Amino acid sequence: MPIQSRYLFAAAMDVEPAQDKVFNEVYDTEHVPLLLKVPGVIAVARFKKQELTMVIGGERKTIVIENEPAYNALYELESPDVLTSPGWAKAVDAGRWPGQVRPYTKNRRHVLYRRIS
Repeated sequence: MPIQSRYLFAAAMDVEPAQDKVFNEVYDTEHVPLLLKVPGVIAVARFKKQELTMVIGGERKTIVIENEPAYNALYELESPDVLTSPGWAKAVDAGRWPGQVRPYTKNRRHVLYRRIS
């Protein structure tokens, strides 16, 4: 389904290797379902970084960005106000996420994008 809204929020991070299994399980079965219930959250998709090789200017190159987080979740939002709403505040601190996952994440990056075309 194509992106319908004007806003995309990215939450990227690494997780300590010993916590990788619980990180993915909680993210998929608790964190994302809770956030999808927040008014104004349209869709969520999760991604894991992989090696990138492409052709640029006729040359094949492998692109390496130092310290880029391994995991990225993209949230399609109706408005940036969703991120400061009571529903969002409640959802991000619900379930096992705050106690069993968040303390083991690092290299966190949060970025809000506004669609321009």
